[in-house]
Amino acid sequence: MTQKSAIDALGQFQLTTAFGPVGRMIEFTNSNQMMLLAAAIITLLCFMALRRRAVVPGRMQGLAEMSYEFVHQMVVDTIGEEGRRFFPFVFMLFSFILVGNLLGLFPYFFAFTSHIAITGALAIFVFLLSTLVGFWYHGIGFLKFFSPPGVPGWLLPLLIPIEIVSFLSRPISLSVRLFANITAGHVMWEVFAGFMIMLVASLGAVGVVAAIIPLGLNIALTALEFLVAFLQAYVFAVLTCLYLHDAIHLH
Repeated sequence: MTQKSAIDALGQFQLTTAFGPVGRMIEFTNSNQMMLLAAAIITLLCFMALRRRAVVPGRMQGLAEMSYEFVHQMVVDTIGEEGRRFFPFVFMLFSFILVGNLLGLFPYFFAFTSHIAITGALAIFVFLLSTLVGFWYHGIGFLKFFSPPGVPGWLLPLLIPIEIVSFLSRPISLSVRLFANITAGHVMWEVFAGFMIMLVASLGAVGVVAAIIPLGLNIALTALEFLVAFLQAYVFAVLTCLYLHDAIHLH
């Protein structure tokens, strides 16, 4: 392996078409494969965990019930009792992002959440859903969201454009936060691994000893990446709940 390939930190994000093009305008990429795999894993785990429905849950059923309670409590605490109807959507979103983040941590797998096209599509869907929910609950009165109560009238011409820009920037911040954190972690992984290879290749036995430092950093980074995988799925889900809360309760 050459030094150039060892530190090609962005090469891991390249889309490939292992099965070739599906149609003239659509290609089935490694990102699509991982998304289907994530959906299959979630479905399989839920089926295996709930097929027995024992009074005393086993490990799989206990994990499923704990995940259910965690997301359900987050939805109710953030949105309120009205949020129960959105629980399946939030649970699906949280599980999909979490499994996608975790899959990207294994060799020869692909982190589809490291692509802004994927995170952007999820963020736009959340944005459109929360906007539609706002109009569904309040009709045209949802526009009051851009005029907080108690604000002096002379401030409204300045405040309303700021509120509109802030509202429209939601899908940008939501998608970039997930994409940037996952991408940054994988780039750091590749850089430290490249340092290890370069030290061993250039310094021989001395390089093996020197490579212990980047190896230790990579091990610590691996543990951190597992934590980030969960935190980013949680942040995406809780912000989705906050947007739905704003749509239902306004201010």
